[in-house]
Parts: sequence; C-alpha cells; structure tokens
Amino acid sequence: MIISVPKETAPGERRVALVPESCKRLIQAGYAVAVEAGAGAAAYFSDDAYQGVGATVERDAASLLGKADFVVRVNAPAANEVDQIRSGAFLLGSLMPLRNPGVMKALAARNVTAFSTDAIPRTTRAQPMDTLSAMANIAGYRGVLLAAAELPKYFPMLMTAAGMVPPAKVFVVGAAVAGLQAIATARRLGANVSATDVRPEVKEQIESVGAKYVGIELKESASAGGGYAKELSAEDKARQAELLADQCAQVDVVITTALIGGVFAPKLITAAMVKRMRPGAIIVDLAADGGGNCELSRPGETVVEHGVRIMAPLNVPSAMPNHASILFSRNVTAFLQAFTKDKAFQFDLKDDIQQGALITHAGQVVHARTKEAIAKAGGQ
Repeated sequence: MIISVPKETAPGERRVALVPESCKRLIQAGYAVAVEAGAGAAAYFSDDAYQGVGATVERDAASLLGKADFVVRVNAPAANEVDQIRSGAFLLGSLMPLRNPGVMKALAARNVTAFSTDAIPRTTRAQPMDTLSAMANIAGYRGVLLAAAELPKYFPMLMTAAGMVPPAKVFVVGAAVAGLQAIATARRLGANVSATDVRPEVKEQIESVGAKYVGIELKESASAGGGYAKELSAEDKARQAELLADQCAQVDVVITTALIGGVFAPKLITAAMVKRMRPGAIIVDLAADGGGNCELSRPGETVVEHGVRIMAPLNVPSAMPNHASILFSRNVTAFLQAFTKDKAFQFDLKDDIQQGALITHAGQVVHARTKEAIAKAGGQ
C-alpha cells in the first residue's frame, strides 16, 4: 500500500504531513512511502533524510497523487489537487471540513474516502491522533511570544538600579489547549495572568497553570462536549461582555483563543472595549483562522486602533514548522498504525474513531455537520 506525501500548497504553509522518523515507522509496518521533492524543506527535513529511511522522493506531484493508495497532508487540498487524487484512494489531514465545504463536495465527487483529523473524537483512545490539540499548544505558546516581542514593557517584574518595574498583566480569553498553553507561557515569562472561559469546569485547569480565574455564572450551560464550547444565550452574552470590557481595560495584553465547536470564532472583543484599553496594549487574536474574536481584527494582519496593537496571525503553528511537523506527523502516524493490519490500512465503519473522522465515502459527504455546512452554503 502506497502512502503519498505531497508538498503543501496553501500560502505561507511550511509544515509537512510526515517527517522522516514517521516514514521509517510506516515503512517498517509494511507501507511504501513516496514524498514529493522539497515537501519537508521549509520544515528543515531534506529529501536525503527521507531517502535515508527508505522513502522514495518524486518530483511529479500529479504522478505522486495519481498512484497513491493513501494521501497524507496537513491542509485540505486545492481544487486542482483533488482532481489529481486517484479515485478510490484514502485521504487524511486537517481538512477543516466546515470551513471548506466546497472541497469536501469535490472529494466526494472524486470518490475519495477522506478523514479529517480535526473531527477525530476527543477520547482517551484517540488522544495520540489529536492534531488539533498538538497545533493549538504551539499556537498558545507562540502567541504569547508575539505579544512579548511587541509589548513596550517587560513581562516580568524586575528590580533595577532605577527602581522596580511591575510585571505585565495578561488576560487570556478561552482556556482550551491554546489558552492553557498561553497562560503557562505568560507565567513562565513572569507576567500576572488572569483568564476566563464560558465553561466553568475549566476553572481548576486555569488555576493549575498559575492564572486567576474570572468568570460569570451562566444561566445556560456553554459546554458542547468534547472540550468544546457552544454559543451563549443572549442574556449570558451581555453579562460576558461586561466582564470582558472590565478585564480588557485593566491589562497590558489580551490573548484570545475562543472558538465555537472548535471551528468558528465568536466576536467577543468589541471596538468599544478596545477603545477603553491602555495605550500601548496588545491584542493577539489566535482565533483569526476562524474569523477572529476581536471585531477590529484583520486576519493575517496587524493593525493599530485607539493606540492598541491588534495582531491576528494566521496558521500560527506554521511559524514553528519543525516541531509542528514532528507533532502533526506523530498524530497521523498514530492514526495509521492503529488501523494497520497485514501491511495495509483497514477501513472499518464500525470503529468510533474512523466513524467520527470520516467526511466523504462512496461518492457522498457522510459527515453530518459538513452536510449541514454545504446546505447552508447553497449546495445539495
């Protein structure tokens, strides 16, 4: 069975889906692995490193995809790449199907059986396959470093010959994986950190990594299960807005990480809240890929409004391509190895992990939420 690894084509993408160490494991498990020339270069994995573990390196992307039994990639393919995948092949990657419904329709029409790692159930058994958590961890870490580099103040308290400098105050919105890593990183840099989340059950997690929890008593539960949050009621939104306005006005840095269902970003930080913030303050909107948590954010850009620098970086994990590729590669390798038997991938619709991650099969979009997204987008 041939596993093919194409070079990522999304603008600014520097990650690769499989690194040499993972290729070696899969080859030992009985697969043949083919990698497009230069696929790992931006993440500092050379073609020689792939060949050194037994993978083949090919320059023709169309040929690579056309003969693959299983295509492994980081992002959803572009339309022209879908047409190059062999009909009947498997595809695995972080496809973000709710953000890419058109591509999912194209994959179904091509008769590709596609699995999306961001749809894998968040269960103990599936934890080693969880690319969302692995990449969110990097985003939370990197987001704080971006803030520290831009803030016109020290993060830690410092005693100097000129007197004491107080620590920066950091407020983290959202305490899933990215938020908790942001808290931990800001604390390691010496900041005073507070954090909030609409799921009150994460209070202990926030406090365990050294932040002060601030929150509201919700009228309705905001937990959507699986570590995700759902949209708040109108009443709870109003009370949350008051809390956010007060907290943002008191701090030097706001890190936002909030996503509804792990996909789309609610607008939480309004222009009025930004106007109340301290001059020189920083907002790092880590939800920019989902549209952004701040209504003044421009995804992919940095802007200054009311003296506040608003950073909305896209695809933050790609800024650390080496470790991001290693972790992503280990996640997808865990998925493949879990379902390998007799040197081949065993498709099993009865398995809860495969069932949850399955987006397209037998010419159809089979993932319920993706079908809903296609219907909303005007598809069939």
